[in-house]
Amino acid sequence: MAIDYAVIVIYLAGMLAMGWWGMRRAKSKSEFLVAGRRLGPAMYSGTMAAIVLGGASTIGGVGLGYQYGLSGAWMVFTIGLGLLALSVFFSARIARLKVYTVSEMLDLRYGGRAGLISGVVMWAYTLMLAVTSTIAYATIFDVIFDMDRTVAIILGGAIVVAYSTLGGMWSITITDMVQFVVKSVGILILLLPIAVFRAGGFSEMKAELPTSYFDPLGIGGETIFTYVLIYTFGMLIGQDIWQRVFTARSDKVARTGGTVAGTYCLLYAIAGAVIGTAAKVLYPNLANPDDAFATIVKDELPMGVRGLVLAAALAAVMSTSSGALIACATVANNDIWSKLRGLTGGEPPADGRDEVKGNRVFILVMGVAVIVIAIQLNSVVEGLTVAYDLLVGGLLVPILGGLLWKRGTVHGALAAVVVGGLAVLVLMRVYGVLANEPVYYGLLASLVTYIAVSLATPPTDPAVLAAWRERLAGRGADSEPETAAEVPA
Repeated sequence: MAIDYAVIVIYLAGMLAMGWWGMRRAKSKSEFLVAGRRLGPAMYSGTMAAIVLGGASTIGGVGLGYQYGLSGAWMVFTIGLGLLALSVFFSARIARLKVYTVSEMLDLRYGGRAGLISGVVMWAYTLMLAVTSTIAYATIFDVIFDMDRTVAIILGGAIVVAYSTLGGMWSITITDMVQFVVKSVGILILLLPIAVFRAGGFSEMKAELPTSYFDPLGIGGETIFTYVLIYTFGMLIGQDIWQRVFTARSDKVARTGGTVAGTYCLLYAIAGAVIGTAAKVLYPNLANPDDAFATIVKDELPMGVRGLVLAAALAAVMSTSSGALIACATVANNDIWSKLRGLTGGEPPADGRDEVKGNRVFILVMGVAVIVIAIQLNSVVEGLTVAYDLLVGGLLVPILGGLLWKRGTVHGALAAVVVGGLAVLVLMRVYGVLANEPVYYGLLASLVTYIAVSLATPPTDPAVLAAWRERLAGRGADSEPETAAEVPA
């Protein structure tokens, strides 16, 4: 394992080096939080694919393939569909708004007063997303170093917190680009063909496994529908995803680059399911389907290659973890703390460098909180389910309603957030955290409330709507300082 260890250590050291590089570049709020809105199509596509394809998509996607066969691709496939829908239908308008958070968009659309409550819901979502990503370090480091769970979470989390705190979105962008390349090589080019070869090829796999493993709908229609509801729609409204859209240097880059990333996700989904299916042939009696990835990597790959593929798994976890962490800190600082300071008469900092320092502090604080919670929480699936159910049940309707229905009002938006969020939490107590009913009924309650309250309250001020249309057209946003050279890729 010496060669494998060397590959992993070099990779982790490289991540920290990227953090140091990003620190030298991030000199303004725009540079620190959204990479100066300068990314071209190549870097934008790679980093967007990296953030949406995390540990759940890699380790969990292979596990679903082990359990259900090719239909196990549906979870990651719906993530790709969501990214495609976001890129084709909404990303250009989102990029032109020139904001930093989803809640800022809601304030612009509805004329203020929606940001604080929506910010709390979005903060809870991004916090749980960062926590669940951080828990995944325990699985990977256990395979690599036979490391204690708590130590593994602290080590992996500390590296992500370090490079994210140092350079903000610039560090995360460069590390995500490296992680995208490592994932592509490790999973698609190396592990996929080796797994199929070790399993005897597709003909042997078909002979060894039930026909249901090769049924595209074998996982079940209700499960697929739930995946669409949670992951496809979740991709449309998550702060972690929108913050990457904000990094695009133009609306064209956001649209075309996101389309490329979404297509890549579809291929990644199929690859994970095929690897899991091959693992079922090789190891038919694993107690936990999520062990399929680690088992096939540990037992079937030659040294050196094994280290690279494990680095790919680390890359998948780190990209999602860092993206969720900066999103969580951005929402906490810009949508919650800043508004609370305004309510108490506090003044925001006037100097751009002070804003960078403040955002660094929030990333550090949120990062420590994420590590502490991850150590205490055992279930990745439950944490992720709570995060996405809250996001979709509480915020999907007000956000899409604001983009698509001009009659929607701030009162309707606030009521929809509160009713939808509370309905999800209450129904989780009734049906259980992993049940489908909370997000179904929570989303329905949010939709009915939004329409009813919006129609029962006065329309949004025409001046607010006029300013909103100006921003959607790319006009009216404050100019941002250009403090770094253009990134051509």
